Amino acid sequence: MTDLEIPFENNRHGHYRFFEILPGVISYVLLFLPFILALFNVTFAVFFILFYLLVFFVRSLAYSTRAIAGFISMKKQLRLDWNGLAAEIDAGHVTDKVIERPKWHYRNLRLLGNRTLPLKPSEIYHAVIVATVNESREVLEPTLQAIMGSEFDKKRIILIVAYEGRAGKETADRVKTLLDLYGKHFMYAAAVKHPANRPGEIIGKGGNTSYAGRFLARYVKKQKLDPKRILVTTLDADNRPDRRYFAALSYLYCVVPNPLRASYQPIAMYTNNIWDAPTMMRVVATGNNLFYIVNTQRPHLSRNFSAHAQPLQSLLDTDFWSTRTVVEDGHQFWRSYFRYDGDYRVYPFSVPIYQDAVHVEGYWRTLRAQFVQLRRWTYGASDIAYIADKGFWHKNNAPKIDVLAKFLRTLSDHVTWATSTLLIYFAAFIPPLLKPQNLAANELPLIVSRVQQVGLAGLLISLYICLITLPPRPARHKRYRSFFMLIQWALLPVTSILYGSLAALNSQTRLIFRWYPSRFDVTEKATVTSSGKRVTTEADPSQLAS
Repeated sequence: MTDLEIPFENNRHGHYRFFEILPGVISYVLLFLPFILALFNVTFAVFFILFYLLVFFVRSLAYSTRAIAGFISMKKQLRLDWNGLAAEIDAGHVTDKVIERPKWHYRNLRLLGNRTLPLKPSEIYHAVIVATVNESREVLEPTLQAIMGSEFDKKRIILIVAYEGRAGKETADRVKTLLDLYGKHFMYAAAVKHPANRPGEIIGKGGNTSYAGRFLARYVKKQKLDPKRILVTTLDADNRPDRRYFAALSYLYCVVPNPLRASYQPIAMYTNNIWDAPTMMRVVATGNNLFYIVNTQRPHLSRNFSAHAQPLQSLLDTDFWSTRTVVEDGHQFWRSYFRYDGDYRVYPFSVPIYQDAVHVEGYWRTLRAQFVQLRRWTYGASDIAYIADKGFWHKNNAPKIDVLAKFLRTLSDHVTWATSTLLIYFAAFIPPLLKPQNLAANELPLIVSRVQQVGLAGLLISLYICLITLPPRPARHKRYRSFFMLIQWALLPVTSILYGSLAALNSQTRLIFRWYPSRFDVTEKATVTSSGKRVTTEADPSQLAS
């Protein structure tokens, strides 16, 4: 087994630094390429731009098709009686109970004998690690209520609230009060305080959840429970699992071919406060909803993100999450992938975990907080160097063709994240600007506009799905709020550039110049209660440096 940890900052040299710099260099070259080509050969510039736009056009049509399929899959899975299906997996055959059974359920029953680790849903326990810093009771309590309200036996759920010691006594008292209220409903509940300034850790969620995970492992060992039969879900303070989540997860874990070599990814849906969030944040949030719905249709490309689940045994094998990165969720896939020599995958399933859209006190602070959040997400570009380093410079048995394919795909995705929107909106105007006398250059914007008009149909499909996945409008909002939910999409070009391309370029530029983030930027929370009262908390009251 190769060493799974990310090198410390002062140990990143040579090939590691080359691959940290690579995505940013490629992104900037692509952005300047239309200018360079137009200056030296305008025909090459026109063909490059048309080729890029046609590729993006084809991908956007595929995106819209998957959006429809993903939405249909989500609606179907939310109608299923997962406990009833799980009971039939326990029995090994179809029972007389009248429930809806999808075709894949019959296939799963036939293949039960082929599983590498025979498991029954009735033998599965769930552990939930809820990470919190300084979120208010109005944010944290609905998460605990959502867990308690699940369609699963709460006496088979272990609840761990992992809180940061640096947040002070107020947070500790809040967590204790909530556990006193709700802890008795679960098999076991505990508050785990993550000490500040632990050596080798940056300030972030990875250190907090790993500390809580080790506490969980000690409890499981003491109770003589099998870690192969315990699924661990990590949640942020505002993550509220759908009531079918634990039952669906139990079912999935017991029917996949090799359950220990996988993590399980529900859909992230940013709808908890979508009606209260400012306009631009609603566009970003609903766009993210669509992206994760689409990802359920691309299991070969799925990676861990935000709330996800993994067997406790697998977490023990990887020594839990990395404590040296601010993107510990996506990075966990790569730790697991190299720990198991490439025999690892993510199984997406279409049951949501509902989360908050970015909403803090003050509009301009909200705009900044959204950028900081997307900058943290796009910092996943740091995994490109990790993949190359562990895949090609360290001993492992992962298939090199597969490592190369995953490396190139990850590199392509992050470069596309940084460049696609800017090239689509502006590249066609560069040749006529630099070569106004050239006929092909002047025809280019017209051709591009026609292609974009055809692509508008795909955008309308995506827009429709975004709208119908919204929760009902709260009574405290007037009807005209629904109209704003529609016209807000006029801001899509602005949000795509600001919170897509520019956030990604910011992260890649930081990697070029070694401006590594030293802490996880916790998003401040402003919550509006059902009565319309606004409750605001600072993201991190201590603001301690690592």
